[in-house]
Amino acid sequence: MSVELKLRTYTASQIARITGGELQLFGGADGNREAHVLATDSRECGEGVLFCGIPGERVDGNDFIPQALELGSDCFLCERVPDAAKTCGKPFAAVVVKDTVSAIGTLAAEYRGHTKAKFVAITGSVGKTTTKEFVYAVASAAFKTHKTQGNYNNQLGMPLTLFGIEPDDEVAVLEMGMSNLGEIEYMSKIARPDIAVVTNIGTSHLASLGTRENICRAKMEIRLGQPENGILLLNADEPLLVAEAEKLPKKPKLMSVYNHTGDFRAVNIRQKTDGMVYDLIYANKAVTNVEVPALGKHNVYNSLAAYAVGVLLGMTDEQIRRGLRYFVSADMRQKIYEVGGITVIDDCYNASPESMRAAIDVLVSMAAKRGERPAALLGDMLELGDYSRLMHDQVGQYAAQMQIQKLFCFGMMADIVAEAAIKKGIRADNVFVCLDTRDAQGMADMILEALAPGDILLVKASRAVAAERVIECMKKRKNKKRTRRQN
Repeated sequence: MSVELKLRTYTASQIARITGGELQLFGGADGNREAHVLATDSRECGEGVLFCGIPGERVDGNDFIPQALELGSDCFLCERVPDAAKTCGKPFAAVVVKDTVSAIGTLAAEYRGHTKAKFVAITGSVGKTTTKEFVYAVASAAFKTHKTQGNYNNQLGMPLTLFGIEPDDEVAVLEMGMSNLGEIEYMSKIARPDIAVVTNIGTSHLASLGTRENICRAKMEIRLGQPENGILLLNADEPLLVAEAEKLPKKPKLMSVYNHTGDFRAVNIRQKTDGMVYDLIYANKAVTNVEVPALGKHNVYNSLAAYAVGVLLGMTDEQIRRGLRYFVSADMRQKIYEVGGITVIDDCYNASPESMRAAIDVLVSMAAKRGERPAALLGDMLELGDYSRLMHDQVGQYAAQMQIQKLFCFGMMADIVAEAAIKKGIRADNVFVCLDTRDAQGMADMILEALAPGDILLVKASRAVAAERVIECMKKRKNKKRTRRQN
């Protein structure tokens, strides 16, 4: 990745001073040439590009400094300088630090100080990316807005996102993910968010954090970098967050669907063919018929957070409504299309027990409205640790409870999901199992054999399962049959 530095440039001498690194000069360099682009990929290097050497699981970015030199870069942030670079004869400056990722974060925190944009930070166990997209859509209706791209929401990706801010940006929307305690605190202290949002507390990361209480602690770290006048927005329907809110010296803002004490409350929720509609109560007034172009009650929460952020940014109700209408879901999040007469809900981006149940709710509701038969491919949910078997068992039970007619179980835990669904009432001959996630074609063939036009299929699994491969195999199989018929 590379990003142009539009707020300010840096020299190696300045980087050394900011990060506390050791400035090393080679070939007669003086350390005062300005870098106006930051890159973490040596292939994107060139004149004026600061290359950051980052050790990875498979390759060490520090080893690529000689290649970056050949392309024209002469400024480096790294953990070591290879001998091949030292003896190449080219002039360059290197700032040597103990941890390049940490040094990038320190540099990003300094860079943050050169913008007047309002920062909105979002975290949560489920829905943080969709909420980010809702907030971006809303804010963009009134302000020039910058946002986290893709899944750049970790200790490296979030600072890199921050470097992309432009001088005329008025709002920056940042997503913060984590796998352990301390990570969101680190990012929050870099970004210093004016508004911080916690969408919910789920069961993702139980493997590393052990309990939902610890997950809540980790998510609540988002407030630790906020300025004194910063605003914290929490989901009042989550008891763990309500308990944390009661401990805070400054009362946070609360959003809710069920809790009547919320500052922003969604009521009278209805589902349309292509989205949700609800009424909103806040500041002693009612806003009727708020339209959201996304299905499911979970998207009521996501859009409610965005509406609240819009209000806190000083936007009018009409501006916020217009922004919500412009919402576009991120890739592989609830995309709906047809494959050979079968309606497919492509929700392959990620999965947790909470998002699985929400997706099943959307499937069943859509099937009822469209007069279609509900089926689901449910793949493995990862990072659940000792709770994995229990959580997969519960998802299988829920699928049966919601009267899924045909169930396709995909992954190492497929037999657990299948057994639970059968015990709860789905007929055994309507449950299909593929334990090997490498066999996407085999799973696709099972689906195409079992389903027919008039069926609607949900496809959902954790990102590592890459369940979208099954959909692609379905498309290719259908296209081949169509081609053979035409010939």
